[in-house]
Amino acid sequence: MNPTRITVAFDSSTANLLEKISKEAGLSQSEIMRRALRFYYENRVLENDATRKKIYTYMDLLLNGEHVILDVDHWLLFLKLVESCPSGEQFWEEHRDVARSHTEQLKTKVRTAEELLTRLETCNFFRVTKNSNEDFTLVLGSELPKTFVRIFLEEYFAGMGVKAEIKENLAKLRVTVKR
Repeated sequence: MNPTRITVAFDSSTANLLEKISKEAGLSQSEIMRRALRFYYENRVLENDATRKKIYTYMDLLLNGEHVILDVDHWLLFLKLVESCPSGEQFWEEHRDVARSHTEQLKTKVRTAEELLTRLETCNFFRVTKNSNEDFTLVLGSELPKTFVRIFLEEYFAGMGVKAEIKENLAKLRVTVKR
């Protein structure tokens, strides 16, 4: 079967890019275009800005090996265990230390309260509803992670120099950033 031929007009920078990729890969420009079209088709979901940001956050979290993917049921079991453990206070103090450490580690990636909430939402700790530029509702899947999330936010915000009021509801947290 004969291939279908098409003509494509490129601006000079795109033509140079195609030529560079072709030389580096040792492939014809036609093969580069076929692969690029297939790649685009398979990854077109990345055109959505919110999806693309989530994917990049997942990559940032997972590729360096410092984070794990954990089923929500396992996560809740761990939190139940912490709540029933006699040395639970030690866990919460160490959790505060980890939160402060994260503030230092992420200072170039997370600069605002909203960026932190968005990053933690991507981790599936909660769903964020932005009520205003300073007011957010965090909807938790359960009451169990409420203390974990609240302590983390308190410590992280303090490390950022952000003043925020965090109010607890049954399975929600209300975060109001003070300006």
